[in-house]
Amino acid sequence: MAAINHVMLSDAVSNNRFSAEFFDPQYVFKPNNSVCWAPIGRILKKCEYGISISMNTESKGFPIFRMNELNNCFALRPEKFAAISRQVFEQYRLNENDVLFNRTNSFDFVGRTGIVKDQTDCTFASYLIRLVPDRNVILPEYLAVYLNTQFGIGQIKRRAMRSINQANVSGSEVKRILIPLVAPETQEHIAELVNASYQVSKESEAYYTQAQQLLESELGLDRLRFDKPVGYTARFSVIGLSDSVSANRIDAQCFSPEAVFYEDWLLKHANCDRLNLLLASTAKGRQQAEAETGTADYCSIKHITSCEIVGASKASPSAGTPNARKDDLLLAITGATIGKIGIVNRYDNLVFSGDMLRLRANGAVNPHYLLLTLDHHLGQVQFNRWITGSTNGHLAQRDVSRVLVPRLAPEKEKQIAVLVAESLEKRQESEQLLDQAKSRVEQLIEEAVRA
Repeated sequence: MAAINHVMLSDAVSNNRFSAEFFDPQYVFKPNNSVCWAPIGRILKKCEYGISISMNTESKGFPIFRMNELNNCFALRPEKFAAISRQVFEQYRLNENDVLFNRTNSFDFVGRTGIVKDQTDCTFASYLIRLVPDRNVILPEYLAVYLNTQFGIGQIKRRAMRSINQANVSGSEVKRILIPLVAPETQEHIAELVNASYQVSKESEAYYTQAQQLLESELGLDRLRFDKPVGYTARFSVIGLSDSVSANRIDAQCFSPEAVFYEDWLLKHANCDRLNLLLASTAKGRQQAEAETGTADYCSIKHITSCEIVGASKASPSAGTPNARKDDLLLAITGATIGKIGIVNRYDNLVFSGDMLRLRANGAVNPHYLLLTLDHHLGQVQFNRWITGSTNGHLAQRDVSRVLVPRLAPEKEKQIAVLVAESLEKRQESEQLLDQAKSRVEQLIEEAVRA
């Protein structure tokens, strides 16, 4: 049924918007007269677009934030670099507590917002906007959380200019978004929760990094270096006919220099098991229709976040649908993110999509240790090696079983597994603190909006 809303001409004129989407009833609200609301532009010291420049992954220049690196209220670590002068960098250098706003994306993701904490050696791309609030009026943590609430996201989408497969929210439209100005002590409490969440998330990262470093030092990977060949020799590897027959492949991808290098090194310098020897069973999932009224938790590749299944939806699977239980691993085997892997840690039981493969450890290996090894570059290189198909890649179940898993002394594998488990626990604690901040802001919004 069509949604209809009656608006005053003066409202359309004052907002300079005459589109039906802008006056969608789900976005329109009336402020409570007892609460002070202000346009975001009135409480900003700076609203600035980033730089438009090509990026690289070779660490040339300075780290640069993109839209994909804003997640759940925080600006994560950039993966790309911008080769710009020191003068340009200093002009667009990020400061602690700058708020980054994604102005261009699909309609579902436009308006992603994250606060910068300790990444002050970075700059930001042109499709991001830097918001610097006046701390005497509003704290940046409160602003970031507000724009990440369901209400705040709705106000962003309300002002988005839509086109085919894309939406844009200009800086001038961001400034028009209204925000309730709450008491300083209330904002301070929200900021404390946000900052505590960030600190715990850094502890989570530190545990995972420690686990990776322990694996690498035990295997000697911290001293190993693969120098990527350049020129004509980068295009091929010299292999024997028996290798091709064994792999049942004759394509260049399967025998890329990097893939051959790491396999040879593992076989010569490490004690390894083939993955199939460490698994009690594997199972390919089934595609399901997501439904809020579903009877079972359901996940797909999009629910893999930082090596864990998070935010699963609901579905109503038929009898006999494969399921995953706690400590199972789910591996992406189709699409653009083949090799992405996550552990079932927050659910006792769930079903999963057809582009994922369940890996259930057989007791010969700790699933948290197995998770780290398969997520590590050593595991990812092997997954990429066995991908077939061109337009839409696929990783066959039989090829997953070929992957080599390095084995360490039992006490070292246990130490690594404990670090990974502690990392996941800290991440969940961080999310809980952030959820408290969001809940408090949502409560303030409810009080500030007229029923």
